[in-house]
Amino acid sequence: MEKADIIIIGAGPGGYETALAAAKSGKSVILFNGDRLGGTCLNEGCIPTKCLCKNAEVVSTLRNGEEFGIDDFTFTLDYNKVVERKDQVVSQLREGIAMMLKSAKVKVVEGFASFIDANTVECNSEQYSADNIIIATGSNSRSLPIEGHDLECVKDSTDLLNIDYIPESLTIIGGGVIGMEFASVFASFGSKVTVIEFMKQILPPFDSDIAKRLKQSLTKRGIKIITSAAAKKIEQNNDYEIVVTYECKGKEETVVSSDLLMAVGRAPRVAGLNLEAAGVEYSVKGIPVNDDMQTNVPHIYAIGDVNARMMLAHVATFQGFRALNAIAGIKDEIRFDIVPSAVFTVPECGMVGKTEEQCKADGIEICVGQSFFRANGKALTMGESEGLCKLIFAKENGLLIGAHIMGVEAADLAQQCADLMNAGATRHSMEQIIFSHPSVSEVIMGALHAVK
Repeated sequence: MEKADIIIIGAGPGGYETALAAAKSGKSVILFNGDRLGGTCLNEGCIPTKCLCKNAEVVSTLRNGEEFGIDDFTFTLDYNKVVERKDQVVSQLREGIAMMLKSAKVKVVEGFASFIDANTVECNSEQYSADNIIIATGSNSRSLPIEGHDLECVKDSTDLLNIDYIPESLTIIGGGVIGMEFASVFASFGSKVTVIEFMKQILPPFDSDIAKRLKQSLTKRGIKIITSAAAKKIEQNNDYEIVVTYECKGKEETVVSSDLLMAVGRAPRVAGLNLEAAGVEYSVKGIPVNDDMQTNVPHIYAIGDVNARMMLAHVATFQGFRALNAIAGIKDEIRFDIVPSAVFTVPECGMVGKTEEQCKADGIEICVGQSFFRANGKALTMGESEGLCKLIFAKENGLLIGAHIMGVEAADLAQQCADLMNAGATRHSMEQIIFSHPSVSEVIMGALHAVK
């Protein structure tokens, strides 16, 4: 039996970044890779979708060439080359991770590990033990339990990433981050896209003002978005077209398309771990942990999607750092209440902190300021006038507690606001900051000066 200081089950962003950090601190580490290095984010999520998003951005720019004085310009899109580029980027990053792990002397075991007891796991008929074990097995795509959900024609995000053609028409069940990114991408590529969302707004976690403006913007681009609608049935007609029946405002309607994406979220991956043998509590909702990422078994930790606290790759990484700090008895200052997130539609959306709705629910008195990208010089020069920046400050102490942005570079602007929040920025202290001109970041200054 091989022994290490730390065993990590799962080689996604949370798993491999934690393994590298542990090895750097002098710990011996065994990392179990059940699929492909980099996990869902690198192979089936963040990175490949962002490759497609960039292609979609380029296509959109070319289509609007007349705005930049380019007349009589035509082009064709070779989707095989789009896929080839995506695969090359993913492969390059995956090879880089393998090299870093090898250089750090992390032992990588290819295969799925399961518990034998609270200190021992088994993989490929071999047993391994450690004083501390970190579970980082990620998540799987969820599906609605409706009639026809298991038909072969129903694709999840992984399936859609691996197709070698542009759908003539695409129905997407689910208007969250995954659904809206694919809607934006394939609409840019020429697909006729329809989105069916159960909630009253797309991107339910986002501020309602941002979600409403994004819906308006995407609708102008030809995407049909149906909110407050419940998908009821999926079937194929005699022409092999996919027919989705949904209910909206008490009426049943149908939408017909050549392809269908089920994008209704992800579920923690707990199957096959044999958690019972280790005495670890869990449910279909994930593995419960405390703020140090400890399970009910103190030396076993769970990070990332599998604990379902916040399903974001960068959160998984920092939860791994928190777990390592807990093992070492170190108190860190990681702020898990300040987490930037983004959706790479066209235009982008970025957010950090509380929404206006959350502030009202929590009884927090606030001051809000808004500015528009159409008044930003840099955005206008880029031909990116569509957008809104919304800042939220606590009335009691002036602290910046929320930032919600739709427009060009929104993801980076949200990160800038996250930096300010981590530094304890207030409305007054931000007024002393010099913003460069011309820059898109001036929309932050504009929202600051518009606070009421």
